[in-house]
Amino acid sequence: MLYGLGSIVPRFMTLILFPIHTYNAFDPAEYGVFTFLMSIVAFMNIIYSFGMETAYFRFATKPGADQKSIFNIALTAIASISLVMSLALIVLARPIAVMLDLPGKHIYIIWLAAIMFIDNISSIPFARLRLENKPLQFAFYKIATVVVVIILNLYFIFVVYDPAIGIGYIFLANLIANSLLLVFFFKTFISWRPAFDKQLFPDMIRYSYPVMLTGLVAMTNEFFSRVFLKEWLPENFYPGRSTEFAVGVFGASYRFATLMNLAVQAFRMAAEPFFFNNAAQKDSPQLFAKVNHYFVIVCCFIMLSVAINMDVLKYLMGESYWEGIVVVIPLSLGYMFLGIYYNLTVWYKLTDRTIYGTMITLGGAILTVVLNFVFIPAAGYLGSSWATVIVYAVMMIVCYALGQKYYPIPYTVGADLFYIGTTIAISYGVNSIAIENLWWSVAFHVFVVMVWLGGVFTIERGGWKRLT
Repeated sequence: MLYGLGSIVPRFMTLILFPIHTYNAFDPAEYGVFTFLMSIVAFMNIIYSFGMETAYFRFATKPGADQKSIFNIALTAIASISLVMSLALIVLARPIAVMLDLPGKHIYIIWLAAIMFIDNISSIPFARLRLENKPLQFAFYKIATVVVVIILNLYFIFVVYDPAIGIGYIFLANLIANSLLLVFFFKTFISWRPAFDKQLFPDMIRYSYPVMLTGLVAMTNEFFSRVFLKEWLPENFYPGRSTEFAVGVFGASYRFATLMNLAVQAFRMAAEPFFFNNAAQKDSPQLFAKVNHYFVIVCCFIMLSVAINMDVLKYLMGESYWEGIVVVIPLSLGYMFLGIYYNLTVWYKLTDRTIYGTMITLGGAILTVVLNFVFIPAAGYLGSSWATVIVYAVMMIVCYALGQKYYPIPYTVGADLFYIGTTIAISYGVNSIAIENLWWSVAFHVFVVMVWLGGVFTIERGGWKRLT
């Protein structure tokens, strides 16, 4: 839980900037450019990291493993990949900016290349903190960095703002704050010795690249939903709105669904080393099933709480962005399915069958492209949101079916589907009830959530046994 907080608290803190960006600083069209670039960064970061973090966990926890040597190998791999890719982006910054329809903004590309380099060479030291059970240090580094990001954003926007730089201030703030990681991990980088092992290195690469491809499909969904929304959205689909405006609205509304993604990512921070460290236990399948069951319950609670309170949460962004909140429920559901999928992937990570992750990933990526191509012209960003749900659902089902064959885990499928189904029904049902008075609306929504929690508590205390 502490490791998770080290990731989720900083991201919640960055939500402080969300209303500032959408109310005070940027209009939807300019915010659309920021959304577009950050989608590319998210996609590129998966390639930068190359799945080496998971490989580090896997190989460092094997019996008799030399953890220091494996750390050096993993960091060497990440540093090499990150350096080559960032240098290439910096050298080609001008033509890339022109290609992305951002002429004269090549400095954005340079700043983002530096940010990705620092982010990724710091990922293995962060992973070692998790492996060595140092959650307070992990959380402090994460939170301190974000505090600096917030302070710099406020300074740039309210004190020295120059419209010529615009959204570049967000990137510059992140670059300066990320540089703190080089200070925090100074001793780690000084003591690191680049290493290459003829046997271990190829084994780690073979293990990590399918994990990298698996991560790509998650980013492919976000990448395609935003990048190709701009390309495939018919002209004047939203009357009087440009495609850049639509991307900005979609990106802003995406932020609310990101609350679910934060929970998923926070859970992964703690769960990944947990799964590897407990794999050898006799009752590990039962333990993993129980973990997934309670994960589903927490995700349903988050989804319900966000979905039925959008009439209040929408005030966190400018009114011109409100039209996009219809995507919150499907995107939250999609992220929940992605989180369940991450839980299910434990079978191929523990049996070293990561090639199955590659196949599922490639299938998901192809399905993402096809569904976005079909759904965006028909239903705009709402269609893209439902494409995300379908892709993650298919990946989840396929991974479950294969896992039961190679590493059976007694997941509580019926109970989990019951919670997910009732949460979706309640979310749409409550939103169909119009209550003009905001205070009465909030009171009603709180009552609904409390009743839902009461039902869950009753069922989990033995209700399933009585029902079956």
